[in-house]
Amino acid sequence: MTVVVAPEWPESPPRPGIFLAGGISGVRDWQRDAIEHLRPVWPAVYNPRRPNFPMGDDTAGARQIRWEFDQLARADAILFWFSFETTQPIVLYELGRWAASDKPLAVGADPRYERRFDVVQQLGLARPGLHVHPDLESTCAAANTLTERL
Repeated sequence: MTVVVAPEWPESPPRPGIFLAGGISGVRDWQRDAIEHLRPVWPAVYNPRRPNFPMGDDTAGARQIRWEFDQLARADAILFWFSFETTQPIVLYELGRWAASDKPLAVGADPRYERRFDVVQQLGLARPGLHVHPDLESTCAAANTLTERL
């Protein structure tokens, strides 16, 4: 497995690849756990969580946003995880954007996530039949089945 970490721009990563969409600031490093669950199935994982991010640096922030925008488009599928610690408005935006596409998605939201009801209701309208999982492990298991359709 190749883990592409922001702000890396590999020319030709292995395929298929999955993007880890979810909170970075103010939440535990759930991406580390997700990568372990995805490792047996996905040749490439796009991880936006950097080891060190210069908070307050607008140039670095713009570069991060551009990296995420481009890698979300490049990925063959997206795993969304909403942990309970913060609201994660940018991730909500990204979910809305990609739920309106035909890109394969696996979505999970911790039962304590304050906007879980909204995520479930909106996805029920945008993607009927897409289950919102209650824990990271089952979200990753759902993501692993997406490779069967690629």
